[in-house]
Amino acid sequence: QVQLVESGGGLVQPGGSLRLSCAASGIIDSITVMGWYRQAPGKERELVATITSISTNYADSAKGRFTISRDNAKNTVYLQMNSLKPEDTAVYYCRYSRVGHVYWGQGTQVTVSS
Repeated sequence: QVQLVESGGGLVQPGGSLRLSCAASGIIDSITVMGWYRQAPGKERELVATITSISTNYADSAKGRFTISRDNAKNTVYLQMNSLKPEDTAVYYCRYSRVGHVYWGQGTQVTVSS
């Protein structure tokens, strides 16, 4: 069982920035895929970004504004979010996938509003 603890969410004005962190109790290594997903009220959960040891992938809505990174030594993945928009408001979830096992964090709320 892998536990994921997200942090860094909050209220920010449009155009502002936030950095989300996800600390995993499990190993983050070359075969671990980490990702950030989000779910807005009344909408389905959607991909924001994923990262492996060799590549990153972003949703179109995140390209150019968000950056995903990971620190294997700290078993932590980050999501730097810049130029935030009201439509980025959602609960953001961390996802951990390794050897066919998938785990989700509890989510952290991000609200973009003036």
